[in-house]
Amino acid sequence: MIAYKLFKVRKDGSIGSLFFAAKDKLPTGIWLKAKSLHKKGFAFRPGWHTCCLPYAPHLSLRGRAWFRVRIKGWKKHVRPVLQGGTWYTANQIRIEDRINA
Repeated sequence: MIAYKLFKVRKDGSIGSLFFAAKDKLPTGIWLKAKSLHKKGFAFRPGWHTCCLPYAPHLSLRGRAWFRVRIKGWKKHVRPVLQGGTWYTANQIRIEDRINA
């Protein structure tokens, strides 16, 4: 299934997650398995967090960009529109390409 994810974009062009394992450089074009990570101050929701649209008004776009991704083994979550609306946690993700959102 196609979804969208906001990633941190570094000066060298590499991308990484916003909050968890943020120092990891994530490759494009290959399937990545989700890790079950805990972080103080965050609800435990294991999986790659993705959106059905490139829209999450509660998150800053500064130093970040939206990417089209493919996901496997996903669970749907319905949240308020101001928190991005419908989103998914996925067991696997493949980062496809950067989009202009």
